[in-house]
Amino acid sequence: MNTEPTDKGWIDVALLLLLATIWSSSFTAIKFAVPTMPPLTLVAVRTLIAVAVLVPIMAVQGGRLPRDSKSWTIGFALGVFGISLPFFLIGWGEQRVSSGLAAILIGIMPLATMVLAHFFNEGDRFTMAKFAGIILGFTGIVVLIGPEALKGLGGDAIYQLAVAGGALCYAINAVLTRNLPSGGGGRGDSRIGRGIMVLLCGTAIAVPLALVIDGPDAVLRADTNAWLGAVYLGVLPTGLATLIYFRLVEVRGASFFSFVNYLNPVFGVVLGALILGEVLSPQAVAALVLILAGVAVTNRKRRA
Repeated sequence: MNTEPTDKGWIDVALLLLLATIWSSSFTAIKFAVPTMPPLTLVAVRTLIAVAVLVPIMAVQGGRLPRDSKSWTIGFALGVFGISLPFFLIGWGEQRVSSGLAAILIGIMPLATMVLAHFFNEGDRFTMAKFAGIILGFTGIVVLIGPEALKGLGGDAIYQLAVAGGALCYAINAVLTRNLPSGGGGRGDSRIGRGIMVLLCGTAIAVPLALVIDGPDAVLRADTNAWLGAVYLGVLPTGLATLIYFRLVEVRGASFFSFVNYLNPVFGVVLGALILGEVLSPQAVAALVLILAGVAVTNRKRRA
């Protein structure tokens, strides 16, 4: 895939922080929605809303969906590994896995991404700087959650493997995104078009599953809070975040983007302090410093 050259690495770091903030806020929105809107129905609704928001923007920009078969083949795989499968695995696994241990298990995503990207993404090879940055980030997660969270490791192995499997899905998703043809569909093919294509593929998977498993009347049972949460999830964590995600993976690579999985739980704590008045612990501050140091180490090496 062709990438856009940039000598302003701080822009991509800022976008990474913005993406982490948006995705961290999704956990609160999901809590509003799931009491009356089943998880699979929520996935279907939020992807439909994201498509409805992004299509007019694409039209104004003069972009279009990819037209080549390779893009749509990869797009369908992205719909599986980036939307449907990880949402199910992580949601199912967290029935018996604490949020702290889940955050640590999901923390394998950057390491898995780095390994996969080395073999399957041109220009995103393994380096000691990347490895050091990932170790710093993972250390930040352990500092935030506390090493005591590891005590439950192995107790409910199949549920823990499900969460880890969701993290692996996200790693595969990032690597596949890097392999999407850039402009492969001809003139007018655009980043937003590729993002909408993936959302359409995810919707094509989620809607039939939701209708079969949750029933066609599931949306009618949802209350106002559920719809407010679904709309927010569709516009920001699914719609806008998809555009930022494609920018980061295409321009900076899958390994750089993967740090968002370290930032998510930290920003979740920060948002809790800002919105809910929760206490911001020294561990959260230390974790953020460690994770940002990891981003800095990796980014500096890439620009060398």
